[in-house]
Amino acid sequence: MQCDKCGEDAVMHAAYSGLHLCESHFRRSVESRVRRRIRDDALISDTATGENPETWLIGLSGGKDSVVLTHLLHETFAADPRIELVALTIHEGIKGYRDASLDACLELTDDLDIDHEVVSYADEYDVEMDSVAEDDPLGMAPCAYCGVFRRDALSRHAEEYGADKLLTGHNLDDEAQTAMMNLLSGDVRQVAKHFDASLGSFNHREVDDDPFVPRAKPLRDIPEKEVALYAHLAALPVHMAECPHSSEAYRGEIQEHLYELEDGHPGTRHSIMSGYEELARLAAEAYRGDENAPRGECDRCGAPTNNEVCRKCELVDAVGGELPSDD
Repeated sequence: MQCDKCGEDAVMHAAYSGLHLCESHFRRSVESRVRRRIRDDALISDTATGENPETWLIGLSGGKDSVVLTHLLHETFAADPRIELVALTIHEGIKGYRDASLDACLELTDDLDIDHEVVSYADEYDVEMDSVAEDDPLGMAPCAYCGVFRRDALSRHAEEYGADKLLTGHNLDDEAQTAMMNLLSGDVRQVAKHFDASLGSFNHREVDDDPFVPRAKPLRDIPEKEVALYAHLAALPVHMAECPHSSEAYRGEIQEHLYELEDGHPGTRHSIMSGYEELARLAAEAYRGDENAPRGECDRCGAPTNNEVCRKCELVDAVGGELPSDD
């Protein structure tokens, strides 16, 4: 097939748009959509200047999504004095898997000359995920422990680094899956939280009272397969292996259903997110100031929580870990 834009050989067919695109026009399409998302989400604050730049911390795992995100942000903002980029990689303690992806992170950040920080679960919580997955003291999927630890490490180090925003590489498939899981759970508060935490434009989000560094997801309009194709065509250093402990069974079921729907009805993921974002915005407006929002601090670490001890500290205790001393 030929590219609908120029007649060159096409490298992909986007069924949801009907377009066949060559390598050049495909890459331009991805870059254009990411930059439009950055504009639509108002990521660049009106107060950001060359004298007072914003710091954006990128959660860089070495996988295709975070590598493509880092590459595109650098392409877009390397010469923009209003934005400073820094990457943060978290080593969970998964033998072989994270070591290989860390190599990809180091190669990328060295090539792009981006500041790069590396932290580990061993240093942060005195645990490694290989041991947690093997012992599993609470009978949960490894992802249930790891997700809590990862979110805490990202948020805490973004705050310690003085970051204005925390950017992650969630793609369209990731967000559509999360949207469906939230809707099927019937938890409207979670839908509202999703909007203010990372989904809506900064023109519509309530972030002033948020105790966490606000998040953004510039890849959330790009299907997963297109992110992978972009990484391949751009010859980016990517670690493609999946985590050996990955076992999110419910998300996997949702993923399979969405694949089937997308095959039969191209554009389903985009439609889901378009409607979900509007519902999430309305839910966020309705629940702002909710008495169930975190009002206190964890007795152990000071993290926002309504309980005496936050979930992260509960899990650290359960797996026999220990938080570093302030001394």
